[in-house]
Amino acid sequence: MKATVPDWAKDAIWYQIFPERFANGDAANDPGPASLEIPAPAGWRITPWTSDWYARAEWERNLDPDFFKTVLHRRYGGDIRGIMEKLDYIRDLGANAIYLNPMFRAASHHKYDGASFHHIDEHFGPDPEGDRKMLEAARETADPKTWVWTSADKLFLELVKNVHGMGMRIIIDGVFNHCGRQFFAFQDLLKNKKDSQYLDWYHVLEWTDKTPDGFYYNGWWGINELPEFRRDENTFNPGYKKYLFDITRRWLAPDGKMENGADGFRLDVAFCVPHGFWKEWRAHVKSVKPEAYLTAEVIDLDPKYVSGDEFDAMMNYQFTMAAVCFLADREKRIPSAEFDRRLAKIRAAYPEDVTYVMQNLMASHDTPRLRSILANPDLDIWDFTGFHHRSKAELNKTYDTGRGGKREGALHRLCAALQMTYVGAPMIYYGDELGMPGANDPDCRKPMLWPGMKFENESLPPGRTGRPRPNTPELELLEWYKKLAAVRHKHEALRRGTFETLYSEEDGHLFAFVRRNGKEAVLCVINADDKPRSAVIDGAGTFTLAKDVLGAGRISPSGKNAGLEMPPLSAAIFPIAQ
Repeated sequence: MKATVPDWAKDAIWYQIFPERFANGDAANDPGPASLEIPAPAGWRITPWTSDWYARAEWERNLDPDFFKTVLHRRYGGDIRGIMEKLDYIRDLGANAIYLNPMFRAASHHKYDGASFHHIDEHFGPDPEGDRKMLEAARETADPKTWVWTSADKLFLELVKNVHGMGMRIIIDGVFNHCGRQFFAFQDLLKNKKDSQYLDWYHVLEWTDKTPDGFYYNGWWGINELPEFRRDENTFNPGYKKYLFDITRRWLAPDGKMENGADGFRLDVAFCVPHGFWKEWRAHVKSVKPEAYLTAEVIDLDPKYVSGDEFDAMMNYQFTMAAVCFLADREKRIPSAEFDRRLAKIRAAYPEDVTYVMQNLMASHDTPRLRSILANPDLDIWDFTGFHHRSKAELNKTYDTGRGGKREGALHRLCAALQMTYVGAPMIYYGDELGMPGANDPDCRKPMLWPGMKFENESLPPGRTGRPRPNTPELELLEWYKKLAAVRHKHEALRRGTFETLYSEEDGHLFAFVRRNGKEAVLCVINADDKPRSAVIDGAGTFTLAKDVLGAGRISPSGKNAGLEMPPLSAAIFPIAQ
């Protein structure tokens, strides 16, 4: 089947937001002790936004001596109003599409343990207490006719309206594989056991008095707090599937108006869900909103998900891995020719249209921060599960949680340049444009490092000695991202043009490629060597009159070819009309 993707997604520059940690625009809705997923410790309160990440409040020290067991129970108060207040920042950065981590009701800070999928979490909205009372009075069921619109729901729709009014798009995170124990259907199962109307939504393994619940059930990866929804080899249980179809319509076309809804979904752990369901769901989505964008969390190279009848794209972790091996690693670093081969393999695996809308990320909420990836080379990112553990400060006592030095700053700029010039849609994880450091989860989910706010110095992780480090945003890096985004928006060839490698090396790290469409060509060069490089680029003679818009590279005529000169650790972009 030929893949068809939303045309607008080819022009997207994505900005990923972790809502609880992005911006606190309304202190009145901050979570209180009763909102936690555990009984609130004595003295619990919101953690100050600008505080030292590794410093511990008294309630944390009293709860458990282990920092990594208590940090999960912090709240910083990020909310929808905060996102709305920062839309100008996102637009000025150059991003025109927003991906929000889960927004639905849940007890945790991350919201991957949903309590429902048809309501926005009340602490993201303006009136948490009022929303809770409304929901108690509504006596909702899985039937959408019983659903109300809370103040948080309405504020989310206002956010969508504002995003659209600025010419941007927005998608939300769907966690369809599992829920939290507070999910309304699971609560009914706990209460009514075999008589629950939602019995068939879950896979009860055994009824027994050996557990307080009265039964054993499947949890995602064996995690009891994340009950998995029942499915066979093809699809979900019919009742739960109808619920998913109903919530999809609710958020894509609220009250039947698709212009007022979100522009698509990112699907969590898509690889855990049967392909048959994704085929059914895509057909439903496209019937509701034909231009909706669907992207999947799939780590492996797997074209089945994007063959035209499931997803439009995937989070391109394969691109991430190849880029890390080329730009971040040292002892295990691959040369540009091998990097080129790995990129070619990824492109060849997917339909051409899909390649243009893949989300090319360098970091996310499930990886270390980009800057810390660069400061911790040779951790075998191709073994992604092992890398996840090796990049946690909790598990790897030698992991450097800082930003590295000048070299890492230069490499960061190269990563951004590659994202903005390569085939596919760049995706920026909030704060990476400011150089935020951090090991893997939970350290990659710190409060946004907003310019203009004075942050405390950041201590080293527990058990390590050393001076606290300054925690300030890198404004020059921010300007670099803005410049690159502007170049990408200006030149259609960088968004929709063909790709051709012009230069790579088996024993070096100079890489040059050209993006072409009918109107223009853009030569892009990455010198990832620590020394100046010069080379003759075959077939690049037409670029001899072009000027590098980034100001680093020089190119001179040499017959049909061109002589290229690049400073160490630099990028160049040479646009020219054809």
